[in-house]
Amino acid sequence: MIGYLVLTPFLAALLAPVLVFLIGHRASWILALVPGYLLYRFYEFVPAVAKGETVLQSHEWMGGFGINYSFMIDGLSLTFAFLILGIGFFIVIYAGGYLKGHQKLGRFLAVLLAFMGSMLGLVVSDNLITLFVFWELTSITSFLLIGFDNEREASRRAALQALIITGLGGLVMLAGFALIGLVGGTFELSELLSKGEVIKEHGLYSLMFWLVMAGAFTKSAQFPFHSWLPNAMEAPTPVSAYLHSATMVKAGVFLLMRTYPMLGETELWETVLPLFGGITLLIGTVLAVRDKDMKLMLAYTTVASLGLLVLMLGVGGARAIEGAVLYLIAHSFFKGALFMVVGTVDHEAGTRQIDKLSGLRSAMPITALAAALAALSMCGLPPFIGFIAKESIYYSLTHGGLHEWTIAIVAIVGNALMFGVAASIAIRPFMGKWIDPPKAVHEGPVMLFLGPLVLSITGLVTAVFALNFMQTNFFSPMVNAVAGSEVKLDLHLWHGINPALILSVITVGLGIAVFVFTANLKKFFDKVLNFIGWGPDKGFDQFICCLTWFAALITRFLQTGQMRTYMRVTFFVTALILLVPMFKLNIWPKMPNFPELRLWEIGVFVILVVGIIQVVFARTRLTAIISLGIQGFSVALIFMMFGAPDLSFTQFMVETLSVVIIALVLTRLKLMKQDRRSTASLLFDGVVALSVGVGMGTLLMNITQAPIDLRLSEFFSTYSAAIAHGRNIVNVILVDFRAIDTLGEITVVLITGVSALALIRVKAVPDRKTKTSQASSKIAGSEALKETS
Repeated sequence: MIGYLVLTPFLAALLAPVLVFLIGHRASWILALVPGYLLYRFYEFVPAVAKGETVLQSHEWMGGFGINYSFMIDGLSLTFAFLILGIGFFIVIYAGGYLKGHQKLGRFLAVLLAFMGSMLGLVVSDNLITLFVFWELTSITSFLLIGFDNEREASRRAALQALIITGLGGLVMLAGFALIGLVGGTFELSELLSKGEVIKEHGLYSLMFWLVMAGAFTKSAQFPFHSWLPNAMEAPTPVSAYLHSATMVKAGVFLLMRTYPMLGETELWETVLPLFGGITLLIGTVLAVRDKDMKLMLAYTTVASLGLLVLMLGVGGARAIEGAVLYLIAHSFFKGALFMVVGTVDHEAGTRQIDKLSGLRSAMPITALAAALAALSMCGLPPFIGFIAKESIYYSLTHGGLHEWTIAIVAIVGNALMFGVAASIAIRPFMGKWIDPPKAVHEGPVMLFLGPLVLSITGLVTAVFALNFMQTNFFSPMVNAVAGSEVKLDLHLWHGINPALILSVITVGLGIAVFVFTANLKKFFDKVLNFIGWGPDKGFDQFICCLTWFAALITRFLQTGQMRTYMRVTFFVTALILLVPMFKLNIWPKMPNFPELRLWEIGVFVILVVGIIQVVFARTRLTAIISLGIQGFSVALIFMMFGAPDLSFTQFMVETLSVVIIALVLTRLKLMKQDRRSTASLLFDGVVALSVGVGMGTLLMNITQAPIDLRLSEFFSTYSAAIAHGRNIVNVILVDFRAIDTLGEITVVLITGVSALALIRVKAVPDRKTKTSQASSKIAGSEALKETS
């Protein structure tokens, strides 16, 4: 059942273009019913998960390799599913209002729903390989969403950057999954979670750790892979809101949470994650304060928030996990709302530059309210869920040693800078004196303000009215799933005066100072970053330039445009592959005992030798090709003598057609009649040819002298007539047992032939300069004729 639920968004994606074609942007209301329905279906798992149960479902995929289409519903996957579907519900509606009238709205909604299905499949997968498949699907669908406006170079670059960074990280991660599966004896996460000690004590633990971190860090934009995420803001705002609140950027954090029982609580884990998370937190907040584009400001704070989540998971322990879980959920609410707020302001006012907006509260009161509520939660002020999350983070850091207090200082600085950014986005565009924006401003339609308003209010309602419900059904099960053991939570809005509250007060004070002195901080950070100059984003461009340069160098070396060079390289490498192992391992075959040859067998052998000599010493290419056909005809005679007339006939036909076709091709090519190679070239080519011949001959002799497993031959002999109703075993294999393979081979030959025919019929199209010169020549010629007449 879970598998069908995961496939539902993909099926809806197929209907999206049709619905948009029929009813326009209002199709978003209908398509939003898909995540709404899935929310209802996933809510059925809440009672069981709240009791600590885990729901498993599996369908065999490649059982022999331990790869199954299997799913697991526990506290972690269920909470992520609710975030993906709940926020996705409002994003689909928002997209219809934001892109109203856009000619590609149908395609956009289709890819958005496919992206939703990919993320949903990722978080509920129980099999590591299934998880990887959905992981890469999120990279592909996000590539299409980020590059939606494909006519702009910036969009294409951002999409390509996201695909390369996250895609390569995913491939490296796959190697880590393979090692974990080998060490743990299974790819099923539900089984691996109980084998944490086996994996951690294994000699390959460090390698597995770094391979998995490559996937998690690239996906969740950790330093130095963070540059793709702000650049992804080239995508339409619905993508940004969904990408940053509940989906792709949190996939890496999800992976860290899922693998915590297997890889966590080691010295390597507790060193690497806080280091990278802390650096990412500080870099993200500094870049956010520096920027003036509200969308980019929020993007950089997302980078910072992801760094904070990674940092807390690196600290480890039940309380740190509790803080990470609460902050992840709170971040989903306020960040999704703020992105949609910024998108609405940009849509209605025509700009999102924070210094060009002021006083919008009178024209956009609902949007201003949503911005204020979401920003208060982001600032970590009571009575919002953001306050409870921040208190949990500080509580876990104040109950430790010097290491934890050092991390607490980093968290305070990062949270204070994020406080200043949140306050700036909520206050500066909406408060103060009116500044005329580029467009006439009015409140956005319900499709634009519904999502941010509901999400921002959810952050308030969760903390004030539904804290016990959320703690029982979502917070506690998720913390237990991440920690791998039962953890008792005791969440309240007010825990009295304690060290965590004091750190919160310090954060608020510093955050107010950041807001007041934002202009000065912008100038300071701008000078520092300009002084540094280089950054990972520039490094990505340099990496791509080096990669293309290296590819061009290799191409110039290998792709010379000369068939002779290609053949030499191919056969030289073949000779090495065949002969080097035989020399290295000394596995030369024994000389066979040749039977007494009959007269006609000697005749065929003599024909073979004569043909070879004729090929080598032929004076023209045509003679060499015809002589080469002698070898094929000789092999056909051998087939016939050993009782295989069908193979003999096929060989005769193939050889005849080959000689005819090659001869016809030679008539169309401008080649010298004779092969004029230097003595050195002839010697090299002869040595290579002889090496390949010796290598292939010895390989075949080794194969024939080895014990033969006749089970497959016996199978075909037994069942060819019984199942396929044919006595010619070779034919039965080709058209029955390997029918799909034969069809594929025929298809390849057909495509190759059609392509070759198309290339032959292609005529060079003269460029504009050539056409102009031809036209000038015609005009000049006609004028000359007139003068002559």
